Amino acid sequence: MNCRFREMKFKAFLTENGVNLLEKRFLPAFDKMGKNCHLLLTKEHLFFLHNLLNGDGVQCIAQFRKDVLFDDYRISSQNEDRIAFSLDVALLYRAVKSSVSICTEFSGGLASNRLQIKLVKKLPPNCTQPMPFLTFETKGYKSAVIQDVPISKPLSRSQVIELQTALDSAQDLPPTLVQVQDPNQLQNFVDHMRHVGDVLNVTISKHGDLQVQISTTLIRLGTEFQRLSVIGEKSQAPVEDRNLSAQARSERAIARGDAQSVQVSVKHFSKSLQCHLTKPDSAFYGIAPQGACLTVIFQFMVPGTRQTDKSISLHCRLPVLDPGSN
Repeated sequence: MNCRFREMKFKAFLTENGVNLLEKRFLPAFDKMGKNCHLLLTKEHLFFLHNLLNGDGVQCIAQFRKDVLFDDYRISSQNEDRIAFSLDVALLYRAVKSSVSICTEFSGGLASNRLQIKLVKKLPPNCTQPMPFLTFETKGYKSAVIQDVPISKPLSRSQVIELQTALDSAQDLPPTLVQVQDPNQLQNFVDHMRHVGDVLNVTISKHGDLQVQISTTLIRLGTEFQRLSVIGEKSQAPVEDRNLSAQARSERAIARGDAQSVQVSVKHFSKSLQCHLTKPDSAFYGIAPQGACLTVIFQFMVPGTRQTDKSISLHCRLPVLDPGSN
């Protein structure tokens, strides 16, 4: 039955493109980010929000315009038509995969059998109180197959406002962003060096340099990207710095105010790289003012074009272990 608790209603049909985005790309990445996340539904968008109300770990924010994922999208609530709740990402991922498998096996695919998602309230076995679920339903020729994903009690008005406020503050962009087209080099570096140390030094300059380094009392290992594309504040590197070592160049750039450096957890940095499972076309790295956090913004292009797909956005914010130098 449709959910009418607290005057909240939500139901929609997942499109074939929406199922592919979730099943093949985004849910595998979200599953690596953490066990639970918040889902925020609004009139125009769906948000996956990892760790947004807890500053201790990696924050991950994904936003989808409703028509990217859904057809016949219907939502209503007394909280400005916003509904938010938390759920177990692994259970959601499993339900989507299972529903897709059923569609494919029994009815020739999603094109001939649309997958409905809705918010419902049911009485589970051996329970006396109805519980909320996010339900996936696919209707075959003679029967319907239902996958129920348990969710938390929907957030109250004040809790939704708190979540929305955290979301708004997390959208601030660093003054300088450098673009990394191929993440494999970073991934390989972290994979090989994660057992060397626990702390990663990240330096980003207005010249388009990104340096990632792991240091211990016995060893210092790092990798560097130079002359990357820069968005925001940029400057030209002095000619006299060209023949210096990466360490010397970064120290001089920091002293001039042309670079920032922060320390982050190797574990957190490695976790942020899991977002490449979403298959972005590139990633932008930046450091927030006063070294508040390391931000990674993933760019998606409209297939077959060089235009940014503004219907999808994804970014991470990594807490810093040390304010570093500004």
